[in-house]
Amino acid sequence: MAKPRRGDLLELTIDDLAFGGEGVGRVNGYVMFVRGAIPGDRLRVRVTETRARYGRGVIEAIESPSPQRVAAPCPYFGRCGGCRLQHVAYEAQLAFKEKQVRDCLERLGAVPAFELRPILPAPEMYGYRNKMEFTVASAGGAPVIGLHEADRYDVVLDIERCLLQSETMNALLDEVRTQARARGLSVWDQESGQGLLRFVTLREGRHTGAAMVNIVAAAPDVETLAPVGERLKARVPATASVVLNVNAKKAAVAVGSEEHVLVGRDHITESLGGLTFQVSANSFFQTNTVQAERLFALVGEACGLAGAETVVDLYSGTGAISLLLARRCRHVYGIEVSAAAVADALRNAGANGIENCTFLAGEVRHVLPTLVRDGVRAQIVVADPPRAGFHPKALGALVALGPARIVYVSCNPATLARDVGDLLRQGYRLEWVQPVDMFPQTPHIEAVARLRRAE
Repeated sequence: MAKPRRGDLLELTIDDLAFGGEGVGRVNGYVMFVRGAIPGDRLRVRVTETRARYGRGVIEAIESPSPQRVAAPCPYFGRCGGCRLQHVAYEAQLAFKEKQVRDCLERLGAVPAFELRPILPAPEMYGYRNKMEFTVASAGGAPVIGLHEADRYDVVLDIERCLLQSETMNALLDEVRTQARARGLSVWDQESGQGLLRFVTLREGRHTGAAMVNIVAAAPDVETLAPVGERLKARVPATASVVLNVNAKKAAVAVGSEEHVLVGRDHITESLGGLTFQVSANSFFQTNTVQAERLFALVGEACGLAGAETVVDLYSGTGAISLLLARRCRHVYGIEVSAAAVADALRNAGANGIENCTFLAGEVRHVLPTLVRDGVRAQIVVADPPRAGFHPKALGALVALGPARIVYVSCNPATLARDVGDLLRQGYRLEWVQPVDMFPQTPHIEAVARLRRAE
């Protein structure tokens, strides 16, 4: 295997797409990853990084484009760190994602033959996000509000219009920028610890039309920011909530330690599967409302509820899955580490008149064994863990509970493969896996897997 050197210019044919969206090619057996490349491209590539087993390069020229290559509609594509697959035809995006789910399960999980259902495409390829988080920075003495440049956390692109959000949200983004500049609002500086504006998060209820603006600032300067909120409401009458979250710490997170309502109320509402949910500034809520309804319907189908079952919902978040399933079973226990999310779940249960849900705050690996010791028995477990998947002790507790069916909702095929492999060794069999495209134009993949305990 001949290893190229940094700065070398290579002729490269791309034959695969890596999990993060980079194209993969080989030169004399040496693997090269190329951002922006897609299978079928024949490229001239300049080597930027070399390691023992692989290297990275940038496209110098496209000698022959892939048949799946299309013109990206966003003017920021290639610089913005957000959508990495806009240049790939949507059918090809779906095929790549489906293949990656299969590859992970077969290679990483060593899963024997199983049914991989065709990926569920999204009905909206653009404008589907109900939440977007933008960073405020300073350039040339004026505030810019946008997204980080690809692979750079020190450069913020001033995004005038993002194609992944609605025109309502784009109008709010434009007005926040206009007000920040017109009023000469200062921008937080990490080194000096001075300045006011840090982040702007936009939310929208896709079914209710209600919009929210969350301004994250370094100080509780309600007097300065309240007029901004009024202007936002005047520009977009659907604005039901403008809040100020205060983050005076150095950590660059869009979450505050205190909150002040500037306009309207402290939440918006959204409907999902016939239920109403209150969504506050720091609530977790599925980012693609339309596709989330289809995902949750798939989870309900996988559960196969008859009405008398007890269900345990692991990593239950703000309770969306728990509450939707509660209408079709005897009782649901939801376990979630975030106390704030549990509070949201309890509020949402009350708002919908659902009384057969119990929500418990704590880590799954600690709370689930307690439920088992208390005599709770569940026929079905639904799990929607974070990208890291199950903690080993949490997976052990799940096996100890011994449900007849497990419905695993995953946002990371690699950890899904690892956990499914472990469950197969513990006496379960994988019945089917259904990939779901929740985030078109990005490499992210969701999947639902149904497992049954072997008799």
